[in-house]
Amino acid sequence: MRVRVAPRAAGNRVDGILGDGEGGAILKVAVTAVPEGGKANAALIKLLAREWRLPKSSLAVTVGASDRRKTVSIEGDAPQLMAKLSAWASERKLMDED
Repeated sequence: MRVRVAPRAAGNRVDGILGDGEGGAILKVAVTAVPEGGKANAALIKLLAREWRLPKSSLAVTVGASDRRKTVSIEGDAPQLMAKLSAWASERKLMDED
């Protein structure tokens, strides 16, 4: 999952899904933590795990640890995860429904 993180925000929240200009999508997230010593990454993992109802241990920042643009890897059964994340995005009205 590609993510764009805004640290030092007023609250921890998922702000939506943005187009990346290349036909892909980026999840826009805000966290209150500062981008020092991995605090913003830890806050990101905690927020996503809570939103998606997944264990924190199944999520990891694999690309962009010190950048606002990150890739978060999710461990688990791919079809089940896709169904769960699609349902979550639809429920939160983050995706256009066809």
